[in-house]
Amino acid sequence: MLRLCGFLSLFLFSLQAADKPNILVFLVDDMGLMDTSVPFMADADGRPERHPLNDFYRTPNMERLAEKGIRFSQFYANSVCSPSRVSLLRGLSSARHRTTQFIGPDFNNAGEFGPQDWQWEGIAPDVKGKTLPAILREGGYRTIHSGKAHFGPVGAFGELPQNFGFDVNIAGCAYGQPGSYYGTDHFGYAKKGREKRAVPGLDKYHGKDIHLSEAITLEMNAAIRDAVEAGKPFFAYMSHYAVHSPFQSDERFAAHYEDADLKPNAKAFATLIEGMDKSLGDILDQLEALDVAKDTLVFFLGDNGTDAPLGDAHAIACAAPLRGKKATHYEGGLRVPFIAAWAEKDGSSRWQKQLKIPADTLSTEVGRVYDLFPTILGATGVRSGEFVDGIDLSPALKGKRLKQAPEFLMHFPHKHRSSYFTSYRLGDWKVIYHYHESGADRYELFNLKQDRDESNNLSKSQPERLKRMMGALARALEEADAQYPTALDGSGRELRPEVP
Repeated sequence: MLRLCGFLSLFLFSLQAADKPNILVFLVDDMGLMDTSVPFMADADGRPERHPLNDFYRTPNMERLAEKGIRFSQFYANSVCSPSRVSLLRGLSSARHRTTQFIGPDFNNAGEFGPQDWQWEGIAPDVKGKTLPAILREGGYRTIHSGKAHFGPVGAFGELPQNFGFDVNIAGCAYGQPGSYYGTDHFGYAKKGREKRAVPGLDKYHGKDIHLSEAITLEMNAAIRDAVEAGKPFFAYMSHYAVHSPFQSDERFAAHYEDADLKPNAKAFATLIEGMDKSLGDILDQLEALDVAKDTLVFFLGDNGTDAPLGDAHAIACAAPLRGKKATHYEGGLRVPFIAAWAEKDGSSRWQKQLKIPADTLSTEVGRVYDLFPTILGATGVRSGEFVDGIDLSPALKGKRLKQAPEFLMHFPHKHRSSYFTSYRLGDWKVIYHYHESGADRYELFNLKQDRDESNNLSKSQPERLKRMMGALARALEEADAQYPTALDGSGRELRPEVP
C-alpha cells in the first residue's frame, strides 16, 4: 500500500510539473568533439563518420541519448571554460560580456598584455536577475546547480551560483578544478597541497570510496526528485568537474584501458570520460523512474575543446582529425559535442509535439554556446527582455536548416597556449588574427569545408577573401564593444585588428 501511495504521489506531482517542460543541461569540462564513442564528425555527404578515437572511448549513455535526438558536428564554445559558462547563462559572446579568460580564483590573470579591466569577476551584481537560471526561476522553475561553477573569483558575487538565480547549489565554488576526485581525500581537503581547491559541500562523502562524478550525480538526482515531489518544473544544470585535470583515474573503469599503449594520464582521462557517461545514464534512469523523462529536454555539451593528454597542443592529435586542443585557436580547441534530445521519446507529449526532435540525426548546422539561452527560453515559453547574441536553435533541433548561418566570434586578448588572438567563422570560412604578429604572419585563413584540419593557410593566395573576412571580424568586435590586448613595447597602446 505504501509503495502504491508513493507511486500515485509521484504521478500527481509529474502531472503538475508538466505545465512546463523540464530542462537538463549536462555540461562536461574539457570534453572535445572526439572524446566519445559517438561519431560527431560528418563526411562530405553529412553522414556520421567514425574515427579511431571513437573506437577508443566508451560512452554508451551518450550513444543512448544521441539515438533519441539530434547532434551537431559544428557546435562551438570558447577555447577556455569561464567565458563559455558565462555565455551560456547570459546568451552573449565573450567579446561582449568581457569574461574573455578563465577566471583565476585568487588573482587577476589578464596576462601581461591583456586588458587589465576585463570582467575578471565574471557574473556581477548588475546582472543578478538577467541570468538564465534567474529568468527561469521567475518563470516558476526550481533551479538546481551541481558541480563546477567557476563564474567568479573567491569573495566575488559570482563565486556562488545561489547569488544569481540558482535555488540549489551543490559543490559549486570559485575553483575550476577539484582538489581531488576522491572521497577518500575528502575531495581535496585531506590531500596535501590541494586543500585550497577542495570541492565544498560534500562532507557526507568524506572518507568514503566514492568518485566526485558519482557524488555530485547522487546529489543532483536527489534535488531533481525533490523538485518533482514539490510539483515544480526544474532547470537542472549538471556541470561536471570531469574531465579536467588532475587526471586521477576513476577506478570503476580502469580495467577497460589497462592494455592501451598510452601514458597513465591518457588512461585516467578515458576513465573520467566513462565516469561522466555513467552519470548521464544515472540521471536518465532517474528521470524515467520519476515518470518525467518524456517532459524533460536534455542538452549535452562541452565547455571548450578537449584537453586529452595526447600529442602536441597545436597538432592533429588529441582531437584528430581536427587540429589543436583546449586554449588554442584551432577547431580542436573550439568544437565541442552537442546533443539535444527528449529524455524519452513520446509522440503524445505536448512538449514534444511543439519541439519535434528527430531521432538519431546528425546536423551540420553551426551552433554556439550562447545560443542555448534563447533556445531554452523558447522551449519553456518563459519570456525575457534581455538582449542576446544567441539565436533560437529550435529549427535546427527539428532537423531543418537555419535561415542564415550564424557567425562565431571567439575573442581571446590574453596569454595561453594560443595567445592574443581573435577567431571568426562565417559560412565555410574561418579567419584568425594574431595581435602580436606582423605582416602576413598576423593572419590565418581556412576553408573549413575543404580543409577541416586547418593545414592550408589561404591568407596569401586569397587576398580578397581575407579582406572581407577581416572586415567582418573587425566589425563584429566593434559592435560588441570588445576589449583588446596592448602593444609589446609596454606603452599601453591598444591593438585593434588591421584589415589588409
